[in-house]
Amino acid sequence: MTEGVIWKQLLAFSMPLLIGNLFQQLYNTADSIVVGNFVGSDALAAVGSSNSLINLIIGMSMGIGTGAGVIISQYYGAKEDQKLHWAVHTSIALSLVGGVLLTILGVILTPVLLIWMGTPIEVLPSAISFLRIYFLGSAFNLLYNMGAGILRAVGDSKRPLYYLCVSSVVNIVLDLVFVVGFHMGTAGAGFATVIAQAVSSVLIVKALMRTKESHRLILSKIRIDKRMMKRILKLGIPSGIQQSIISLSNVVVQANVNSYGAAAMAGFGAYSKIDGFAMLPLQSFCMAATTFTGQNIGAGKWKRVKQGMVQGIIISFIYTIIISVILFLDAERILSIFSPDKNVIAYGNSTMLILLPFYWTLAIHQILMGSIRGSGRTVVSMLIGVGNMCILRMIYINLLVPFFPSFEAVMWCYPITWITTMIMDLIYSLKAKWIPADFHKKIGDK
Repeated sequence: MTEGVIWKQLLAFSMPLLIGNLFQQLYNTADSIVVGNFVGSDALAAVGSSNSLINLIIGMSMGIGTGAGVIISQYYGAKEDQKLHWAVHTSIALSLVGGVLLTILGVILTPVLLIWMGTPIEVLPSAISFLRIYFLGSAFNLLYNMGAGILRAVGDSKRPLYYLCVSSVVNIVLDLVFVVGFHMGTAGAGFATVIAQAVSSVLIVKALMRTKESHRLILSKIRIDKRMMKRILKLGIPSGIQQSIISLSNVVVQANVNSYGAAAMAGFGAYSKIDGFAMLPLQSFCMAATTFTGQNIGAGKWKRVKQGMVQGIIISFIYTIIISVILFLDAERILSIFSPDKNVIAYGNSTMLILLPFYWTLAIHQILMGSIRGSGRTVVSMLIGVGNMCILRMIYINLLVPFFPSFEAVMWCYPITWITTMIMDLIYSLKAKWIPADFHKKIGDK
């Protein structure tokens, strides 16, 4: 990604990421559609109430993966094969250790977390069953995300796509078998997800083992190199904290939504799935911007980094306008896929009308965040994200919403904090010297 037409490269790299993210989103969406139609609204609410906690897990694992990806992309751009080798094996070791710890903590703490979120009594047993089973697959989840991050960092966004396609099909088929065929309820949806994640992690490890390039994985070499671990965690922990704390703030939002009953939970959860699909291209553009920035900084082409940032914003902005119009015209029909209940659809539609007009702010934020992370400034990205999408969001929820208690007032926490985050991203990107201070002295203006 250090040569050629920038916008074409960003799109070419993003498309496999987009399709891959689409299939990843199908994991939980398939669960929601199947249980919502074949088990009932309470089951849909149970799966929906777990979304924020699941995103918390995924956020931390993808954050650590981002740290590893930044380092690997810079080593790859600089052609430092030995350091790349250490980074790959340390990253895989960290994902295995983290997966085991997350499984143990998750299984133990699931009831406490769901009760703390105010999950209604009628939904609680199904929610506990689904989430505990999901935690059993934590190691598979972390291993896949880390392996996919390694491949993407070296410019390979296609193979992670292929493996997600396979695992998503496995998930959908097993959802139908376990939930519809064996009548296992939300537990069946949980087992289907874990098995599908296991398939994707096995495929990604095999791909890393079979490659002949410098990022090849050798099982006997998997161990934690302390120096490399410090570098990965230095970049990865801020990204993981940012995504996890933002997800934690969404857990608080979910707790407020829960107070309006199962229909509100189901409606909010249903639109969250639609929102997840709508935001997939922006997430893909963000990952492309991170890899693009990392490789070009490694190659010493810092002017190209800034050109990529501008062109990425233009691409993302155009996309958000198109998707906003499409969703606005067809939202109710799409929501009815998840549930025929009119109350559920009404809550989902209310959510859409508040969030949709502000998607363009996320277009700008995602590209700037990806570029800043790719430069290695993950702490800055964390501070901006946490300060606005967590701290400010919590201030709004706890101080302002009580004066205007309504479902709609809770939903407004999202566009308000999107706007403030975008503004701070712009200020930092335009005013701050976010290229490393000693960069120009080392390699000059290429």
